[in-house]
Amino acid sequence: MTLYSHSRISAFEQCRYQYKLKYLDKIPSPVKKTVEAHLGECVHDALEWLYKNVLQKHVPEMDELIEKYSLVWQEKYTGEIVIVNNLSKQDYFNKGIKFLVDYYAKHHPFDDGTLETEKKVWINLEKNFPHKVIGYIDRLVYNKEKNEYEIHDYKTANTLPDRKKFENDRQLALYSIAIKETYGQEKPVVLVWHYLNYNLKIISKRTNEQLENLKKEIVRQINEIESAKEFPPNKSVLCNWCEYKQYCKAWGNSIPKEILEMRIKPDVNSKEKINEKH
Repeated sequence: MTLYSHSRISAFEQCRYQYKLKYLDKIPSPVKKTVEAHLGECVHDALEWLYKNVLQKHVPEMDELIEKYSLVWQEKYTGEIVIVNNLSKQDYFNKGIKFLVDYYAKHHPFDDGTLETEKKVWINLEKNFPHKVIGYIDRLVYNKEKNEYEIHDYKTANTLPDRKKFENDRQLALYSIAIKETYGQEKPVVLVWHYLNYNLKIISKRTNEQLENLKKEIVRQINEIESAKEFPPNKSVLCNWCEYKQYCKAWGNSIPKEILEMRIKPDVNSKEKINEKH
């Protein structure tokens, strides 16, 4: 059995060679953590902390939320974090504060029916299918007035995709399959993205028929991955954002000998831990 995630399937779609290095050969990424990734992680942690308090019947003040964010930022910031543009570390830190202040002002007092944060879900695709799909929901909500469940996802990206991206999004749609299995196929599930840089909430829905088609498509993709024998690189504009570009043979690069010698050989009998954080 192989443990899959949206990220793992997407890696195979984007570039089979990248997939091989990351998921089969277990080659560590040569790219150090970016400040954008650090910002996203700290904001997610702060919002998770906020809603965990709300679930305990305590609504923190805005100052408390900012203090929590500041502590997480300091605890997780290392000298190896990469900044590649003209913004400073303080600029990024301040962006996170603005995200949280805007979010807090818009959603206080947070009485929207939140059930869980960072909820792990298993997506069942078809009976007796040997592989599992796992995911993590930033926040699960039950909207009592509308009698529907909401899957919330936080985004700290600078760019805002067009509407088509949300209508075709696979990640949250996959999660909704698991929610319907838990709470009932007849229950509506709403997909909600919070684009914090724009202080904007975007909503989309899927029909049961669309979700059934998605399951079939994921089964097809996993079967293709499992049967793959060759993993050639796919040279494209996306290479500019690939964490393995400096190891890629398509660009005339190679994996350093010391990395090959140090790598941990994959254990085919062990379950792979997959983190679906954003």
